[in-house]
Formats: sequence, structure tokens, C-alpha cells
Amino acid sequence: MLTPDHLDTNSLFLTERLNDAGFEVHLKTVVGDNEDEIAGVLRGALQRSKLVIFSGGLGPTEDDLTRTAVAKVLHRTISLDPSLLEALRQRFASRGYNMPKINERQAEVIHGAEILQNAFGTAPGMWMEENGVHLALLPGPPRELRAMFDAAVLPRVLSLGRGRTLAKRVFHVTGMTESEVDSHVAPIYKAYPRVQTTVLASTGHIALRLNRWLELGEDPKDLDELASKIREALGDAIFTDSGESLELVVGRQLCESGRTLAVAESCTSGMIGMRITRVPGSSDYFLGGILCYSNEVKMSLCGVPEKVLREHGAVSAEVAEALARGVRNSLKSSVGLSATGIAGPGGGSAEKPVGLVFVGLSDGERTAHWRRIIPGDRETIRERATYFALSLLRRFLLHHRDAENVNK
Repeated sequence: MLTPDHLDTNSLFLTERLNDAGFEVHLKTVVGDNEDEIAGVLRGALQRSKLVIFSGGLGPTEDDLTRTAVAKVLHRTISLDPSLLEALRQRFASRGYNMPKINERQAEVIHGAEILQNAFGTAPGMWMEENGVHLALLPGPPRELRAMFDAAVLPRVLSLGRGRTLAKRVFHVTGMTESEVDSHVAPIYKAYPRVQTTVLASTGHIALRLNRWLELGEDPKDLDELASKIREALGDAIFTDSGESLELVVGRQLCESGRTLAVAESCTSGMIGMRITRVPGSSDYFLGGILCYSNEVKMSLCGVPEKVLREHGAVSAEVAEALARGVRNSLKSSVGLSATGIAGPGGGSAEKPVGLVFVGLSDGERTAHWRRIIPGDRETIRERATYFALSLLRRFLLHHRDAENVNK
């Protein structure tokens, strides 16, 4: 976790589970494969926490030091558990292998610890108590950790009876920047100091999270009141408050309106279609797409006039609109969506810089375009252009008879 080779997903999973169980996580520490440093982290944790969870360092190799570091701090011995050793040997044998002697270390158990079975690996976990502090030692591989936590640790954590719950409300917003969202809602949430409000920017949208710790039997009245005011302030910029993806929301809009969609993609080159078809049942409303990277394909398959390309260039409002009209006509869909732009790193100019993207939409009654300069490297620009296009499609469908709102 101290190198750029791996992402720490375990702590995110554990935090969510612990919050749901009534525990507020105060500190996360990433420590290297050094026994003294691991021991130092544990000494500090024992002074400030009632529950300490370790992940990793329970394997058979020399750099798996969690067991020895914990035993050292707790002044406990480590011994080989015969039944655990036999179970490990049988696990290897069932797979047609002889167990290497090095794996015997995984049958070593800290004195007084309860063994936590590993359904997906060879490293068992441990649960123990020290002066009122509970400790869980879990394996590092996410698949093993998650299964062990849910099966063996979570029931023990719940039995500790915190008596609190974390109430949450989450809004996902498109069409606004992080600062724009915060400027709209900050005057509102500042009046609710007991609600923790966080505005988080991701590649495709803004997440606005409201968290409120509730004591046993407490009503989240202030949380609900704040959520209601924020929903009113942001209006239809909120595309979900239940964690749905943008493509799922768009798909439902198309289904409910009985409309079909076709896409013409240049700079995104299939990324819009990929996201749309991630949704099961998308064949009910998505007819297909054309990857019109070259001008020749823009003309031959999407019907963009050569004169429009010559006079305005492939990255232009005029071509974006022509592509949306063309793909709708070619594939006979209700709505045509297009994206054309300069993803870089080359190809930009003072007039048309890298990151310039045009999105077009056409439904037979309306044809419109939007322009945006998207920052980032090539892949970031392409990904953000994809979300930009889906966001505009959502608004286009939402205000299908209101051109003024569509263009906001």
C-alpha cells in the first residue's frame, strides 16, 4: 500500500461496514512490512480505540509480520495449532499440491485468540481482546478479507452494542462543477452543524454526501430537513439520490418515453455506447452506434455534408449537430447523440485547443449542440466527454418540450 502498484480498497470496505454497525472510524494507518513500525502503530491504537482491525501480513513469507508484531505488543506467545495445520494440509491436498513447509507459519496462533476461518484462502484470521480493546487480524486479499469480515467479524462487532447508527443521504449531480454545487448548498448546510456535509468531485459527476450519527432512538429530523432543502436548491441537476448510474437513469428515461437512441462517436470512439450497454435490457432502447473517427466515415455513414466539414472542421458545432441528425436517420432512432472533439495530446490550436468537445442531440423536432473545454490527459478528456454527453442526453430527455431548459 506504500507503493503505487496497489489501491487500498480494504479500508473503504471496512469503513462502510463499520459505519453501518455504529462505529465511527477515526484513523486509518498504512504501515510497511516492518515489525517495529507495526508494533508502534498498534501501541498507539490501543491507547485511543476500542476496536482495531489489521489487514494483511498473515501470509507465509518472511515479510508477513502482523502476527509477531501483535504478539510482541500484547506480550503473548505464538504457538502452532495442530488442527489448523492439518486443515491447511488438507486444503493443499484437495487442490493436488503438497503444502510447502513455509505455509506452516499460517497455522501459528497468538495465545488467547479465536481463529477466524478463511473461506477463500490459506491465511486464517484472529479475534482477541486486550484490556477492553477488541482486535481483528484479517488477510490482505480483498476477496478473503470481505468474506471473513462479513461472516466472522461483523457479528462480533454488532454484539459490542454501540447503540448508534449512521444515517446517510447522497445526491449525485451533473451539469455543475464542484464549486458551483458548494456555492448553492453551503449557505444551507452550514445551518446544520450536526450533519457532516461533503462535496466530492469525480470524473463524471459531483457527489454530495450528508452523514448524521444518531443515538439509539434518535430521529434524523434535521438530516431529512437539510436533504429536502438541498434537493430543492439543486433541482434536476440531481440525477439520483439512490446511487444509480447515469446510464441507468438515462435508460429508464428512454424506456418510459418509448424512445430509442443511436450514437455517433468520434473522440469518444465507442465509450458512450459502452456505458449505455452496461445496463441490462439496454437493447430495448439502444439501437447502436457509429464510430465515425475519420471524415470519410462521418460523410458516408452519418451523412455529414462535405461542405460542412470543409468550412467548419470535424470539431465544430455544425458537425456535432449534423452527426446527431445523421445517425438518427441512418439507424432510424428517436434520438441521435453525437460527440466530436480533440482528445490530444496533439491536434490542438489556439482556436480549437486540446480538450475542446462538442456534443450534438437531435430528435426530429429539436437539434442542439453544446461546447465545452475539458481539462486532463487524453483518457480523462474522453471519459469526461462521455459523461458530458450522457448528462446532456438526460436533460434533453427530461425537458423534451422545453428548449430553453435543455440549453442550460
